[in-house]
Formats: sequence, C-alpha cells, structure tokens
Amino acid sequence: MIHSKLLDNKNNNLICFENLYKGAFVKIKHSNNTFQVIGLNIDKKICWVREWPFDSNSKKTFALEISRINLQIFCSNNSSE
Repeated sequence: MIHSKLLDNKNNNLICFENLYKGAFVKIKHSNNTFQVIGLNIDKKICWVREWPFDSNSKKTFALEISRINLQIFCSNNSSE
C-alpha cells in the first residue's frame, strides 16, 4: 500500500488516502470514468490503470502519475447492482 495525497473533486482540497493498492478503484483528472489500479511503482510515483468495467478483449492499460488520481472510490462486488 502507498500513502498518497489525492484531490477531493468536490472541494479541490488535498486529502490523504492511505490505502491506494493494486485492485483499488479510482477516478482520474479530466475523466468521468472509473479506473482500476493494476500496478504501482512507489519509487517513481506512478501506477498502471485500466478502465472499469474492462473489456476482456481489450488490453488498454496505461501508466499514470499517482498525482493525477482525484479520488479513490469503492465499487460493489455484487455484479447484479
């Protein structure tokens, strides 16, 4: 896990999320979509993300500076919701 400062969309204030981890769901700057963290490099302050829900035929994974993450969100594990 990584301690990271993320921007709260509503107030544009920096907030601290201590649980940025592989598998976390996040929002990124300039996008309304949800993304899933699939890898972290703490030393370089980057992560790799993919859009959620993901298309199993697509391999659209990209690197992103952790500072571009606005907000960590929580998604339900229940696929019927």
